[in-house]
Amino acid sequence: MDTILLVGTRKGLWIGRSTDRRDWAWTGPHFDMMEVYSVMVDKRAGRKRLLVGASSPWTGPQVMRSDDLGASWQETKGVHFPASVDASVERVWQLAPGTEDNVVYAGTQPGAIFRSDDEGETYSLLEGLWNHPHREQWGAGFGGQAFHTVLAHPTDPQSMVVAISSGGAYRTTDGGQTWTPSNVGVQAEFMPEGQQYPEFGQCVHKIARHPSAPDRLFLQNHGGVYRSDDHAASWQPIEAGLPARFGFAMVVHPHEPDTIFTFPLQGSGQRYPVDATASVWRSRDAGASWEALAKGLPDNFYVGVMRDAMSVDDNDVAGLYFGGRNGSVWASADTGESWSQAIANLPDVMVVRAAAI
Repeated sequence: MDTILLVGTRKGLWIGRSTDRRDWAWTGPHFDMMEVYSVMVDKRAGRKRLLVGASSPWTGPQVMRSDDLGASWQETKGVHFPASVDASVERVWQLAPGTEDNVVYAGTQPGAIFRSDDEGETYSLLEGLWNHPHREQWGAGFGGQAFHTVLAHPTDPQSMVVAISSGGAYRTTDGGQTWTPSNVGVQAEFMPEGQQYPEFGQCVHKIARHPSAPDRLFLQNHGGVYRSDDHAASWQPIEAGLPARFGFAMVVHPHEPDTIFTFPLQGSGQRYPVDATASVWRSRDAGASWEALAKGLPDNFYVGVMRDAMSVDDNDVAGLYFGGRNGSVWASADTGESWSQAIANLPDVMVVRAAAI
């Protein structure tokens, strides 16, 4: 099968195609000079649809769709607050599938979740979360108020876990009518001593899980890596063995629920790998132990990898990918054992998504 690799940057989208995941044919930029922070490959119900959240400083954000793998694009009706809400969507940070085949969720800035029931064409605000009493106290990370994680339960359409930087993780069990903060055990290290484990306000960077083990989630925080075994009700640290606690990305292997990948960075003040050596770190035992995957990756890598700039495809032997803020994208056809550069000299990479097609 071919593999498609989508790379969203601050100046457009690039699309790669490959038969061996080593040599790539590229098109782009699509949406030239528009910021692309979110991409979704939708293969449900036999579709091959691409959804892209692109934003222009002149025309604002838009969700674009393609049903021919990027050969042509159409505007959707977009993501908008209802007239009764005094707010405007500034950026679409996340596009994610729902439990049902026709449902798509969008996470935005300012912090809100929208739901589409027509495969991503139109979107409506989940008002239960927007009206939550915590919302007005949520902060914003350096990149903005990013609603970057939307995890619909694989079998229960009423259940969802979401996360925002910096407000923390929340979950619903009634389809989004009510929401509970889910940050027990997660440290907000930037808070004063004695206040570092608040009910909400953590700067969660990314949460991931495998659909076959929906109660087990993995979280990369502003300062810490965590696992939950009770559907985000509580969290335990699993960063022992990593070279640093800080980072953005968290990815779960498509066929192995306890295999996860992250890209540690030296710290919030030095957002590049320890010793400036690019390395993806893997755990095959749900975070009990870690190993570095660096064969073929560069030294002198003084850039970060953002929360959605790491991805895994769904081939039988999974491919792993990440993009740096220096515009380089790296690919592994053997799930991280060895790496080659897929493309270089792009703008600042914000999101990477890959799939077998």
